[in-house]
Amino acid sequence: MRQRAIRNLAKLELTQARVTRILDAAAGGKNHFSADRDVVRRYDQAAPVTTTAARAVLRFLTRVVHHLALQGVDQFVIVGSGVPSGLPPGRQLHDVARRNPTGFVPRVVYVENDPMVLAGARATIEPITDCVRVVEGDLSEIDEVLDDRVMQTFLDWDRPMAVLLLSAYSLNDDEYFHYVIKRIRQVVPERSYLTLVQTTFDAIPAELLPAIHDLVAMTLPGHAVRTREEVKGLLEGLKLVEPGLVWVPDWRPDALEDCEPGASGTYGAVAHIP
Repeated sequence: MRQRAIRNLAKLELTQARVTRILDAAAGGKNHFSADRDVVRRYDQAAPVTTTAARAVLRFLTRVVHHLALQGVDQFVIVGSGVPSGLPPGRQLHDVARRNPTGFVPRVVYVENDPMVLAGARATIEPITDCVRVVEGDLSEIDEVLDDRVMQTFLDWDRPMAVLLLSAYSLNDDEYFHYVIKRIRQVVPERSYLTLVQTTFDAIPAELLPAIHDLVAMTLPGHAVRTREEVKGLLEGLKLVEPGLVWVPDWRPDALEDCEPGASGTYGAVAHIP
C-alpha cells in the first residue's frame, strides 16, 4: 500500500491537464488543478460546450446506473470515472447504485489511474462505506485490472455486474479496444451489462474543427475521438439496450436533462452481455 501511494505521488503532475480532472473542473467538482481549469476555458473559447458536455455525461452516468440498479444489478465496475466530485453529495454513482430491489448492498469498484483521484477516493470514500473500492489501472491494462486482487475478492463473479468504460478516449488502437471488450465478455457473469462512453467531434461545425483538433493535440495528446460509425464498430456483436447508441442526453432522458444532444460531444450506449 505504501509503495503504491509513493508511486502515485511520483506520477502526480500539477501543470499537465488530465481528462479526468478536466471533466471534474467543467462539472463544478473539486478534484482538479488550475491547469485543468485553464484547459476548460480554452475549450470553451474555441467552442463553448465543455461545461455543458461534462454535466451531460455525468447525468447520463447517473441515469445508466439508476436504470441498471432497477434491473437488479448491484455490482458496478466503473473504469476511468474520476469518481466525479461534480455530482452532489448523496448522488455519487455508488449512492445511486443503492437504489436496487435485490436486497444486497451494492458493490462498486472505481478503476482510475489519476493519482489525485486515487488518493482522494481512498481518503474520503473507502473509509466511510463498505460498498466501494478503488483500484489503480486503466483500459490499456485490462488484463491487470481484471486480475487485480481487489477486483477478484470484492466482487461476486457468480452474479451479474455492469462494467462502465468511461475512458474510451484513452485508447487510439481499435484492435486493442476490441480485445478489451472481448476480455470483459469472457470473464463477467451471464446477464451482465457493458456501457461505453466516447468523445466525438461529429456535431462540431466544420469551420471550427481545425482549431479544435489543434487544441486537442496541444492539451490532450493521444486523446481518441471517434465518429458514430467507429463507435458502432466497437460495439459490433453486442445487443444494445434501447435506445441504442445515441448522444448521451438522448439516452432515456429525464426531466432534468436540458442539454442539446449534439452539444454533449459524447456518444453513449449500454449493451447486454448474454
